[in-house]
Parts: sequence; structure tokens; C-alpha cells
Amino acid sequence: MKYKIKEIADITDVTIRTLYHYDKIGLLKPKSISEKGYRFYDDENIEKLQQILFFKEIGFSLEEIKNILDDKNFDRKKALEYHKEVLIKKRERIDEIIKTVENTIISIDGGKNMEKKSMFKGLSIAEIEEHKEKTTKEAKEKWGHTSAYQESERRSSNYSSEDWDRINKRAAKTYQIIIDNIDKSPSDPIIQEAVGELRQNITDNFYNCTPEIFAYLGETYVDDERFASFYEKMNKGMSVFLRDAIRFYSNQIK
Repeated sequence: MKYKIKEIADITDVTIRTLYHYDKIGLLKPKSISEKGYRFYDDENIEKLQQILFFKEIGFSLEEIKNILDDKNFDRKKALEYHKEVLIKKRERIDEIIKTVENTIISIDGGKNMEKKSMFKGLSIAEIEEHKEKTTKEAKEKWGHTSAYQESERRSSNYSSEDWDRINKRAAKTYQIIIDNIDKSPSDPIIQEAVGELRQNITDNFYNCTPEIFAYLGETYVDDERFASFYEKMNKGMSVFLRDAIRFYSNQIK
């Protein structure tokens, strides 16, 4: 069965703008496009979109999702079982937090002081970080078969402290060039040369950073709060600027 883009948006509650974006970056391509430019999706597209949203819900970046779904060994049923396991854990935490809120309200209404430790049940930062770390570890164990991840793990596992210092210094030098010229357009030749060097650094030291993968990386620099925070600390506006520069670069070499 064929679905128009508006029908997909209505069925999934994903905005048309987001669907266009997923198409542009190669994450979710429509089954076909008519001569007039109308996009048509099928049931397989809907199943893939469900997986995209599941992986987003548990914290995967768009780049990671693409690598997982594009891998020939991807197993949809196993992925759903994994999603269920993680979501149950999240629900248990939310239930515990709701109970803490309810007990706090009861305490206020009754004019009684609540035990201080009970006020933070379910809200422990240490528990949250432990949960995130465990989820990430489990995810790598289950989905670490993707070629880019395997290559990166293989190559970086043997790096010495001198190797890491060399790699980081090379990246820092390139980032500084971008920061020094951030008042220019993302398409400026100086910026584009620096962005190309960032891509080359990844290819030289971790995995073959194709234009498609590089474009995804650029999107995560804004969409993923971890990356966004890292680049914003480097220089205000850096994450968006870098994403735009990578977008331009990737479009030029496709």
C-alpha cells in the first residue's frame, strides 16, 4: 500500500518537515517519488520509521540509528525486544518518581516534614548516570556489529597516549581555525577546507567517514545535547555553525 507524505505524518505524528529532513539525510527515503515530486511511502517505510523513533526515544543519535538500520545483520524483532526492555526500565523509574511526587504532596497537605532521603527517591543523579552507562554498554553489545563501529573499535583499541595526543591536537588546531573565522559564512573556502580536514581526521584514525556519515555527524552536533554542549563550550554558536558548514560540504561532494 502506498501512502502520501501527509498520510504518513497523520499516522505517525511525525511532522512533514521532519520527514523531509530524514529523506534529505538518507535516514528514511520514500519508496518512490512521482514525476511531479510527490513522495510515496509503503509499509516497510512505516516499520523503519517506528524503529527510528524507538531508537531516538532511548537516546541514540541519528547517525547511530542510520548505521544500525543500514546494517545487513539488523534484526527487527531483536531490536523490538531490546526497546521493550529499556522502556520497561524507564517506566519503573518514572513510576518511582511519580510516587515521590505524590508523597511530597501528601507531606505538604499534612503539614509534616518528609524524610529528606525519601524526597529524592528515583531522582538520584548517580542512579541516572549508572542507568545511562548501562544502557549504552548494552546497546554497544547488541548493535556494535555495525561496520563503522567495529572499525573504530579495532583501530582505536591499540592507540597509545601519544596517538591520542596527536589526534586531539590535530582536531584542536582545525577547530581553532573554524573559531577564528566563525564570523564568515559556513560556505567560506577557509571554513570548508577546515571541515574537510575534520572529516579526514576521522577517516585517518577511526573509520571511513563517507559524506553520508559526515552529514549525520553534523546533524548530531545540534540534535544531540552532548555534542551541542561540547561545541557550545568551545565557542558560542559553534554547534549550529559546524552543522551548517558540514551540510554545505557534504552536499558539494555527494
